Amino acid sequence: MTLNPADPRTAAASGMARFLGRIAPDETIAVAAHFDADGLAAAAILTRALRTAGRTAEPVIVGKAQTPWDEDFAGRLRGLNPGGLILADLGTRAEPVLAGTPTLIVDHHRPTGTPPDAVTLSGHALDPEPTSALIAWWATTALGDQSDLLWLAALGLIGDMAEAAGFPELAEAQSRWGKTALRDAVSLVNAPRRTAAADAGPALRLLLAGDGPKAITRGEGPDVQALAAAKAEVRDAVEAARRVPPRIAGDVALLLFSSPCQIHPLIAQQWRGRLRDKIVIAANSGYRPGWVHFATRSATGRDLLAFLAEHRPDGADGRYGNGHAQATGGALPVEIWNRFVTGLGIVEAQVAP
Repeated sequence: MTLNPADPRTAAASGMARFLGRIAPDETIAVAAHFDADGLAAAAILTRALRTAGRTAEPVIVGKAQTPWDEDFAGRLRGLNPGGLILADLGTRAEPVLAGTPTLIVDHHRPTGTPPDAVTLSGHALDPEPTSALIAWWATTALGDQSDLLWLAALGLIGDMAEAAGFPELAEAQSRWGKTALRDAVSLVNAPRRTAAADAGPALRLLLAGDGPKAITRGEGPDVQALAAAKAEVRDAVEAARRVPPRIAGDVALLLFSSPCQIHPLIAQQWRGRLRDKIVIAANSGYRPGWVHFATRSATGRDLLAFLAEHRPDGADGRYGNGHAQATGGALPVEIWNRFVTGLGIVEAQVAP
């Protein structure tokens, strides 16, 4: 369900209470989440609040090119023998991840279906649109005062570019913890998932233990060092990819490069500002063998989800065309990618098998 726009905060807390009412107090709750700043912050909020309330909560973060609907990831979840499952910032599909397990969905992307028997807290179509971390923070107020975790919700808002949306929670967090510290923490937390290894573990551990953003930006220890090293790796990869010239056909500008790092969203965002009359597609043929991962951005205001739907190639699966109207993308096997770019009129962007 989309949260009640008249009072989304109360609706989120009510949804959490309904979900927890289906789970015995001694059962484990698996908290599955995306590995960007918004997803990691949501996972940290949910895990910390549940544990403080006396529940057993175990965070499980997706890895490189994974979704919770992949059998290997679902197997990790089943290994916890959970009595309940939370999916945070992972999208909303009709297919359940763990059939028969009470599920809570915390998300703000455009849904592609609603799983049966799940409690869905969706921020999609709200104005302004809350991020998954903010929805998680609202939801956990059902467990008590979460003011000490507000900085985590702020990381999600900044990480998903909702800083200008006017949420009072962000203004309060900035006043308590500082704008610069929060922004710098987002940059570091986002870095590991963009590296070749895509290990978000260090970022998650810091979010689970920290008392504010300075535990990340000024802290010590191997996890803090890992975030700094990840940021340097990503910076070097972006510098190399940004020199690739765009291929243009009509209203589409496509940049094709090869990197083991997840930098295609960053490249798309950079070129969005340079080619303001184009739909920019940044495509990475080196992120995963046999696949092309791509990000789509535009300054034209076009609905990019609708654009990708219009050009959807045969054989594309649930990894194609999800997200937001102004920030989307996907992943396609090389053979299907080649059909996709041929349909766009950019044959020279085909990738050799």
